[in-house]
Amino acid sequence: MDEPEELERLRARVAELEARQRSRRRPVRSLLAALLIVLGCVLAPLSVVASWSADVIGDTGRYVKTVEPLADDPDIQREAARRVTDAVMTHLDLTALLSGAAPAERPRLEKALGKLGDSIEDAVRSFVHDKAQSVIASDTFQRVWREANRRVHSAVEEALTGSGDGALRIDTDTVTLDLGPVVEQVKQRLVDEGMGVAAKIPPVHTNLTLVEAEDIGRVRTYFRLSQLAGTWLPVLSVALLTAGVLLARNRRRALIAGAAGFALATALLGVGLTVARVLYLDALPAGLSQPAAGSVYDVLTRFLRRAVRVVVALGAVTALAAWLTGPGPRATWVRRLWTACIGAVRHVADRAGLRTGPVGPFVRRFRGWIVWGLVAAAVLTYLLWSYPTGWVVFGLALALLFALAVVEFLAAPSEDPVSVP
Repeated sequence: MDEPEELERLRARVAELEARQRSRRRPVRSLLAALLIVLGCVLAPLSVVASWSADVIGDTGRYVKTVEPLADDPDIQREAARRVTDAVMTHLDLTALLSGAAPAERPRLEKALGKLGDSIEDAVRSFVHDKAQSVIASDTFQRVWREANRRVHSAVEEALTGSGDGALRIDTDTVTLDLGPVVEQVKQRLVDEGMGVAAKIPPVHTNLTLVEAEDIGRVRTYFRLSQLAGTWLPVLSVALLTAGVLLARNRRRALIAGAAGFALATALLGVGLTVARVLYLDALPAGLSQPAAGSVYDVLTRFLRRAVRVVVALGAVTALAAWLTGPGPRATWVRRLWTACIGAVRHVADRAGLRTGPVGPFVRRFRGWIVWGLVAAAVLTYLLWSYPTGWVVFGLALALLFALAVVEFLAAPSEDPVSVP
């Protein structure tokens, strides 16, 4: 065998060995890519929770904005009025109420209470409850609530650690709001209405229980950990997903699967929040108001639910965009239909005498750069948007779609002018 033939045989043998080596590496590479994508999807809901807790707990303004609607919630106000009424009635001396009243005050007091009937206690309780409701419906309760959530350096630190001397606290298994300032306002209104004996009520501190759970101390620990992970866990999740897509043999298919899995895993978090609400309310003690506790749960998790909708919308838009730009027959058909529709519009515009002038050739020449510029602008807008919602994601996607349609319209070649008789 001469030297050229031997060299050719060796080259063929080397090529065969390299092909075998690549075939052995492909399963490992595909398995690793799939593992990274799965890990990224699994971390997606945890990332949303971590980012939400770090954002809400670490930002005083954001936290106050989250809990402020609770002060106006009807269920919370009814429960607070009931607690204040019970506290006042416990310390109100009904025996001395009428007998100790001054003769000048007696007619005004009897007029305020109305017909006492057989039970002076029921009449007085109803009267006190009305005054408590009027105080809680005023700015007093809202001011107490806001001050309790802004005290010291941040309301979040005070609420979750129990530090400071504000009205909102977390003890071993409860989150409570001290209604003492509200009781003082109710006492003053009772005195103004002629119930002078109410001035003898000592300072009262009664608590409105907002959340009760046996493991709330553990939840507080989880919040602290999630606050630490709030910055890096979302980055890690996206990095794992990106690495898996780049490592995959079919990157487009991997991107579609990863984005869809990312959205699905986060959607399961939204379902879990709904299920957790039912389980939480069912586990409440009999003495707590379920409507009030439900309002607290809904308000505290509303920004988390918004974050879930954002991630689901973002994953769905990304998966759809990756599929539409792919070589599949259905995607190709959709793109042809898109081009045909824009071509029809351009044909009508040409027949109407509309011309793009020098803009058309310019857009046609730099269409690729313009398209990528529009995509980058949409992504940058999303990243710079403060607290985007799911509707913001879909709105940006529709705006980008419209901009791409305009580019396609301008880039389409013009027809020759048609002479109209």
